[in-house]
Amino acid sequence: MGRGRVHLKTLGQERSLSALGVQAGAGAAGPDPPRGRVHLLGNGADCVSLIDYCAAALLLLLPATMFHLLLAARSGPARLLGPPASLPGLEALWSPRALLLWLAWLGLQAALYLLPARKVAEGQELKDKSRLRYPINGAWGTGPRAGGFQALVLTALLVGLGVSAGLPLGALPEMLLPLAFVATLTAFIFSLFLYMKAQVAPVSALAPGGNSGNPIYDFFLGRELNPRICFFDFKYFCELRPGLIGWVLINLALLVKEAELRGSPSLAMWLVNGFQLLYVGDALWHEEAVLTTMDITHDGFGFMLAFGDIAWVPFTYSLQAQFLLRHPQPLGLPMASAICLINAIGYYIFRGANSQKNTFRKNPSDPRVAGLETISTATGRKLLVSGWWGMVRHPNYLGDLIMALAWSLPCGVSHLLPYFYLLYFTALLVHREARDERQCLQKYGLAWQEYCRRVPYRIMPYIY
Repeated sequence: MGRGRVHLKTLGQERSLSALGVQAGAGAAGPDPPRGRVHLLGNGADCVSLIDYCAAALLLLLPATMFHLLLAARSGPARLLGPPASLPGLEALWSPRALLLWLAWLGLQAALYLLPARKVAEGQELKDKSRLRYPINGAWGTGPRAGGFQALVLTALLVGLGVSAGLPLGALPEMLLPLAFVATLTAFIFSLFLYMKAQVAPVSALAPGGNSGNPIYDFFLGRELNPRICFFDFKYFCELRPGLIGWVLINLALLVKEAELRGSPSLAMWLVNGFQLLYVGDALWHEEAVLTTMDITHDGFGFMLAFGDIAWVPFTYSLQAQFLLRHPQPLGLPMASAICLINAIGYYIFRGANSQKNTFRKNPSDPRVAGLETISTATGRKLLVSGWWGMVRHPNYLGDLIMALAWSLPCGVSHLLPYFYLLYFTALLVHREARDERQCLQKYGLAWQEYCRRVPYRIMPYIY
């Protein structure tokens, strides 16, 4: 969602998920720019990189896909694969009010991020052997409670106060198109700023990918690994704050709008809101875990993650709620109970697998994981080969997919559109799993081969 998570699922959850799932290949960050170029003129004086074409296409395709989904959800046919019934004019996309609202939202989340830190966590070791420090500014009591969860709670309190004072939250669904438009503009402008900032960044601060020498590709993927101004880390902020919390707020606004239209929210709308609030709350509650994900440790911060975090996640992951507002679905208690059970199973697998992994990483002697079987590697680290990670090689992905199914089922089976997230997320996780496999084989060698022999299934037991 990424969520992600997007981020998009993006999705930024502990599943190590980029919001859009478009990643650099192993050789994409190589120092030889001519590699992969296609000479269009015989003398080679003018050549255009194939990856520039691909990156340029994605710069247009990803926002176009997001707007197609927004338009399809509000149309009568609600076709995923067909063209929208009508295209909006510029007056439907541009709104100064939407721009002010969007900037106020980003400002609010930035202010909550800047609250005095009650805990500081260290990131992974960088190229220069240093470690960045990250504020976890809402650590209430003990445990993994994080600043992101505090931001969610404070945002909920502020929204509640606003509604009690007359804030028309139900008007937000009618502003989704102009809000998505200004979010997309923000992503392009912000990505340009990040690209220019990376031109003066030291080599040690650059990401493994995004430094191919192809400007469009590098703009898309991101050159700098952890761009900061003072202690404000742009990637860490965007990964979990404005997009994920915005996703929950849009869902809530759609629920309020349905209550205004029909007297009360439908059971299907309640389920979608509850399931996705649980998912976002979990991500923010375990915010510190994002510091070990590929998004933070490997991927540069460019248009791919910026657009995914602040635009794709809130406006695409809320698709089921958008669909239900204009296409209400009957849902009885027996079916609702079955869907709740499916979501609970997915969450149990997802949280259990991630908690077991994170506990083992922090302290392999912890009584909760000390009895698990492991495989030693040449790097000195050990691979879990029992517990959740002895069932399949990516049990957290399995839990994610089961939850994605549960989010779509309240929308019925008459339309394919609400299942876009499940289809997209399946392709995303299969792609991510393949990349994880390659990197783990390169890193752990024979130990990884032994792990694959003992745990033959990647995501789905006995199927894949």
